[in-house]
Amino acid sequence: MDIGRRDLLRVVSTSGLIAASLAGSSELLKPVLAQNKPNGAQIKRGEMLYRTLGRTGEQVSVIGLGGHHIGRPKDEQEGIRIVRNAIDRGINFMDNSWDYHNGGSEIRMGKALQGGYRDQAFLMTKIDGRTKEAATKQIDESLRRLQTDHIDLLQHHEIIRMEDPDRVFSAGGSMEAVIAAQKAGKIRYIGFTGHKDPLVHLRMLDVAAQNNFRFDTVQMPLNVMDAHFRSFEQQVLPVLVKNQIGVLGMKSMGDQNILKSNTVKPIECLHYAMNLPTSTVITGIESMKILEQAFEAVRTFAPMSQKQVADLLNRTRSAAAKGQYELFKTTSQFDSTAKNPEWLG
Repeated sequence: MDIGRRDLLRVVSTSGLIAASLAGSSELLKPVLAQNKPNGAQIKRGEMLYRTLGRTGEQVSVIGLGGHHIGRPKDEQEGIRIVRNAIDRGINFMDNSWDYHNGGSEIRMGKALQGGYRDQAFLMTKIDGRTKEAATKQIDESLRRLQTDHIDLLQHHEIIRMEDPDRVFSAGGSMEAVIAAQKAGKIRYIGFTGHKDPLVHLRMLDVAAQNNFRFDTVQMPLNVMDAHFRSFEQQVLPVLVKNQIGVLGMKSMGDQNILKSNTVKPIECLHYAMNLPTSTVITGIESMKILEQAFEAVRTFAPMSQKQVADLLNRTRSAAAKGQYELFKTTSQFDSTAKNPEWLG
């Protein structure tokens, strides 16, 4: 199936969920921007802020620990030390994926969560399989690597193609495996991720609605440049807020690429994403120095005024116009499943 952007707009124009977003996104987003409040209640404990994860009632740290970066330190013990230090200081949202570092990130996370740390963590991982068979295998592999009997949140990874929602929800598709795993107590909540195009996210939400399913969470890029180019903030975020779906922000710095524009600093990137109605802003932390930066962002965070938001967006407007610093949208550089189609099953 090869659906272009114009064709998709025509095809789904009668869909309630998508039409509401495309035709009325500005109206839906207006109260979101006006209130500058998270998607749910916010409380502070120790060094960390916690927000409610959509309608689940779970309290998750406003900063989430990125799973891919945990696999980057050459010394496994350094990765484990970062995870445990983060948890000790209040970060409870742990991000991961079946495919990160060929399973290395999950193995490292599993080791880090021993000794009582698992009970303090809200553990999320992702699977790439699009068939029931492939998804079932990947879920069980993740559980073994993570050394746990359940995963708090499992997400369908890299929903980046227009046909991916059809694969997930088809007969014999991966959603059958995920639902079965949930019924078996292996996972608690279900979400999906993607970084390519807001229209793909909207189609995934629409296909889910057609199948009488509502996701608990959705993960997507939310950053100082997204608002100007193929914007998840403008098109998808209002739909999630309206439907009380937990918002997981990612790529606040675009794996450092946004910083290369010399228009914004790391703390500003984190503050902008935290200022949106995100439940958690997942950020890559591969050193103790970067971990300190994350806590500094929390310590110094205050709701941004509309003028502060406007000034920041004006500063990034020119650099963001063509998506050249959001390479996850414009290139295949971040598309791990495109490089490994066999993962999809």
